[in-house]
Amino acid sequence: MVDNPVDVLTPDPGESSTAASEQVLAEVLAQIVRLDRVSVDSNFFSDLGADSMVMAHFCARLRKRDDVPSVSMKDVYRHPTVRSLAAALTDAARPTPEASPPPMTAPHRQAPPPPVSGTSHYVACSALQLLFFLAYSYVVALVLAQGVEWISDGVGLLGTYLRAVIFGAALFLGASVLPVVAKWVLIGRWRRQRIRLWSLAYVRFWCAKTLIRTSPLVLFVGSPLYPLYLRALGAKIGRRVSVFSRHVPVCTDLLTIGDGSVIRKDTYYNCYRAESGVIRTGPITLGTDVLVGEVTVLDIETAMGDRTQLGHTSSLHAGQVVPDGEHWHGSPAQPTEVDYRRVGPARCGGARRAMYSTTQVLMALFLYIPLVVAGVVILVAAVPESTSILEPGPTALDDWTFYADALAGSAIFVFGAVVLGVLLTATVPRALNLTLKPDVVYPLYGVRYAVHRIIVLFTNRRFFTILFGDSSGIVHYLLRLGYKLSPVEQTGSNFGMAVKHDIPYLSSVGKGTMVADGLSIINAEFSPSSFSVSPVTIGPRNFLGNYIAYPSGGRTGDNCLLATKVMVPLDGAIRENVGLLGSPSFEIPRTVLRDSRFDHLKDGEVFRRRLAAKTKHNAFTMGVHLFARWLYFFCVTVIASAAVDLYDSLGAAVIVLAGLLTLLFAIVYMLLTERAAAGRGGLRPLYCSIYEQPFWRHERYWKITTPTEAIAVFNGTPYKSLIWRLLGTRIGSHVFDDGCFIPERSLVTIGNDCTLNEGSRIQCHSQEDGTFKSDRTTLGNGCTIGVNSLVHYGVTMGDTSTLAPDAFLMKGEQVPAQAYWAGNPAREMPTSLPNSRPIRPQGG
Repeated sequence: MVDNPVDVLTPDPGESSTAASEQVLAEVLAQIVRLDRVSVDSNFFSDLGADSMVMAHFCARLRKRDDVPSVSMKDVYRHPTVRSLAAALTDAARPTPEASPPPMTAPHRQAPPPPVSGTSHYVACSALQLLFFLAYSYVVALVLAQGVEWISDGVGLLGTYLRAVIFGAALFLGASVLPVVAKWVLIGRWRRQRIRLWSLAYVRFWCAKTLIRTSPLVLFVGSPLYPLYLRALGAKIGRRVSVFSRHVPVCTDLLTIGDGSVIRKDTYYNCYRAESGVIRTGPITLGTDVLVGEVTVLDIETAMGDRTQLGHTSSLHAGQVVPDGEHWHGSPAQPTEVDYRRVGPARCGGARRAMYSTTQVLMALFLYIPLVVAGVVILVAAVPESTSILEPGPTALDDWTFYADALAGSAIFVFGAVVLGVLLTATVPRALNLTLKPDVVYPLYGVRYAVHRIIVLFTNRRFFTILFGDSSGIVHYLLRLGYKLSPVEQTGSNFGMAVKHDIPYLSSVGKGTMVADGLSIINAEFSPSSFSVSPVTIGPRNFLGNYIAYPSGGRTGDNCLLATKVMVPLDGAIRENVGLLGSPSFEIPRTVLRDSRFDHLKDGEVFRRRLAAKTKHNAFTMGVHLFARWLYFFCVTVIASAAVDLYDSLGAAVIVLAGLLTLLFAIVYMLLTERAAAGRGGLRPLYCSIYEQPFWRHERYWKITTPTEAIAVFNGTPYKSLIWRLLGTRIGSHVFDDGCFIPERSLVTIGNDCTLNEGSRIQCHSQEDGTFKSDRTTLGNGCTIGVNSLVHYGVTMGDTSTLAPDAFLMKGEQVPAQAYWAGNPAREMPTSLPNSRPIRPQGG
């Protein structure tokens, strides 16, 4: 037992306020860690062996008491003893002059919540969305069918090519203009409003959003053409604006971006959010010469003044305004002295921008589109002609050679693409990289910028990171890409299945470092007129949690733990032998006693045997993954070939039918792989070493099951909830899902009338060094999960509680009913969004 014990059973009635707080904290902590007494000077982590899950339960227990203020996980990490925590709580409660809060706009006056949409609205909305999908699919099928027939009638190779170019140009123009026209017809000008979910107004919103985000001009992100597209949709975009984020804003009339501003990749600036049964729209205003960092969220009703900056892994919440000339970072953002603009200007005039845009369009019209059309024509020509299904006689579908050809063709395509893809990614980008020099400033929209984009495109193939990730193979793949990983210390889980970068040849990861999913290495820096590439070095013996954006110049060294969604610091001393949590980040213990339970499996002969066994298990899983993808592609090939075979009989309708069958087959295939990988009863909570078989089976589950991004087509529709339910998620009625990601479906429970915003994640697992943990997470009725927020495992959210945009709700947290939590890590805030709509009983 440690020194200075406090008898938690005999409080002194005459003790001071701080001593009284110590008494209560020690009493509750002793109950949580199951000790008779604890010392006020014992460190929660190093002395008592607690971890973040234990301390989350400690915070939840304290929130139920009236004799101490609310305690957050950030408080616990900053004050890791009873004595220091009690003193901090007493100081916080003492009336002192407060520093001026960050500038806020006047809150937008909100109308009373609209009536709850009933089941009739829910069913009608789903029917209208299906009708829109079918009608749009039929028009597209009709146009494509007529175009392919017209191209096939061309004389000779040159005649066929010219027809493909003409048809491709017409198709590109039509597909680009349609979303703009549809937006103005369906919506007119976007304004501040509240749109009730599942209403007719919402159907119009969904149709406009779907068309806006499926335009071919979305592929021109990072080009001068993309701001022109946003202008056509009503956005007020200044000159020399560069946008690199592929998250397309929807309510564009509410978006203002001043001259010379830059929006980096993976930024959400939608100008809308869903909350408590409504879509709420609002303005986002950026002044001139603004820089918005990577992996950021701009909520509605936010503004940034001239010459301002928002750092990486940060967010502005509704009402926040960054004054002219200031730099902010964090979630929610706060002032900082860090300068995130790390590349100087270069000469980049209008002629250069026009030439680059023209070259892009010409390449699309004369190369990419004709190649796609040629592939369709070859497919049509490859399918044998058949008699009409309305007439007697055999069709190609009755011939076994039809299926044999599809089997052989799909196998050659899939496995050939794997081999060819690995060769191309290992050779072509490496040759192109010779033209780029580190830390040299290049103008945008030139040859070197085009080279940079090609390298990014070729070396960030998600198919390969999924195939090789979570296995020993990922190290060899990344080495071939150009990563500097020497000397390699194989752990069997060096990287997860989602890792990306700007330039792999400038990415270095030290010996013994392990990386979970979602790492984004930021090798490139941008200004309105220039860019440069810089090396990024992640030190040895680090562990990086999920969804970390690691920039060049990150101030971390050896033996660091970077927690999920942490903001990597760019100032101060180099952090070593510590953990970092939050945005902005603060120090936490590198490890705790409970996390060392499996250390005996990480060394010596035991480790070598288990690593070999894990490698064999993972190799078999990779084989099953490839087989499953080939089988899926074979079935889709059969459907597509059958549609071509029956086209003469059914016309364009058969193309729509084939599209529906492919979509339904994809859902059925997801269900089958889910059942096969998760088992009949679904997943179970785990606490084990990564060198034990239960974890290997969980890795197989991740790799074999189809990524849930595949059902993004159902975002914002009632069908998404149905698919979650079929996949094993316990989900209530009338749930609105605008793009949530759930890796472990059967460990999640979601109540009635919940709202899941775009980019939100409910992740029921974590891996810390060699330890894997997973548990269930429950969302009560009427909960709202904000844009790009992450809910960890072991979490319970009470009815009608709200998690703000870009928040990180840590493992084990218990959010009270009707509470509003925000931040990274999330904590209770004094104000909350209105969330008082009627809730149906669970199961109703």
